[in-house]
Amino acid sequence: MKWEKLKPPEPDDPMCCCECDIYQYGCCCDCEDLDEAFNRWLKDKPPKSGCQSAVFGAMMENLEISLIPALLLLPLLLRVAALHYLLGITILTALPSLVLWYYYATHRKKRRTLFFLTLALYSLAHMYYLFITEILPRGDISQLQLCTVTAGMILTIVSLIHTKRGPGVVTASLHEAHSRSQEAEKDSEHLNGSVQSASSEASQETVMAKWSRCPVCKIMRPPRAGHCRTCGSCVQRLDHHCIWINSCVGQANHRSFLLTLCVFLLTSVYGISLVLCSLCPRQYLMTALFYCPGVYSQSSTALCFTCAWYSSIVTGGLLYLLVTQVLNISFNVTEREAQLALRNKTGQSRLWGLVVDTGEFSRGFYQNWVEFLTMTDASASLRSSLTDLV
Repeated sequence: MKWEKLKPPEPDDPMCCCECDIYQYGCCCDCEDLDEAFNRWLKDKPPKSGCQSAVFGAMMENLEISLIPALLLLPLLLRVAALHYLLGITILTALPSLVLWYYYATHRKKRRTLFFLTLALYSLAHMYYLFITEILPRGDISQLQLCTVTAGMILTIVSLIHTKRGPGVVTASLHEAHSRSQEAEKDSEHLNGSVQSASSEASQETVMAKWSRCPVCKIMRPPRAGHCRTCGSCVQRLDHHCIWINSCVGQANHRSFLLTLCVFLLTSVYGISLVLCSLCPRQYLMTALFYCPGVYSQSSTALCFTCAWYSSIVTGGLLYLLVTQVLNISFNVTEREAQLALRNKTGQSRLWGLVVDTGEFSRGFYQNWVEFLTMTDASASLRSSLTDLV
């Protein structure tokens, strides 16, 4: 299988077969045989040989059955991995590969899934349960440390709920509200007797010219907005579709998404350090994860050590995501813009390929972070501005 088949879809890519045929009954992309089978079945035409099995397979493929492995297989696999260190190496190596394969499979078909969100929440709850039932009774954890881990858990859930409220979806009325606000500002300036300069008028015309029509939603969208094929809607300042929250990261929830990552990583690193200090008190913290003698002598300590390794793998993956996000914000570029720049060969890779500098919106490190920390939802700001003008 070629690498191109495993790559996630590019943002704003050409319309797929499911969106240009019978969208509400579209079963899969990149497969003309299954689409033809569905079309024949919908039009009550006699199917060709083997079409019924293709339709049944497509329907079964769209069923959401991804919650079962996350809820049942994860505790079982962790207990099996705790039986022997060779089993632990094998299972903990296979788990990221399976998750990565499922990630590319769902992105290739442009469909949403609750697998990753369920896996993240269940892993968080299961690690906290083992911390309470296995590590806390050992007597090495103080009440302050327990309260710190619990507070980190609660803050992670709260910030995740705030992130899930919405990325800032572009609506059809957003462009109309923006036009009315521009007209109201012009009328108020004329009433006050002020005269606009040619430069300010040219800048406003440039901003309006950057509004573009989405080829899928058929609505006008503001600059830096993009269409998410997975969610099926346009998002203001679209960064990327995050599989871990099963939602897009955009202008309205980008800050809370970054906060969720920071709180989770701090809590995870602190919890892993407490577990290792309890299991391997005579080892240095940096080496305890790689060498902890006698940890497999008891099933409880082996299970906690295996879960510490599992948490370390998840933490490492999310740490890479956090570093990428921080670098993108520092260069004032979104993940969507970076992918488009790489595809169109208009950007420059910097810092060993961790960030793509487009040079289009960057105004310096300090100003880029000020813009990120002070940006607001465009629809909410337009509603408030119109209310003030009235």
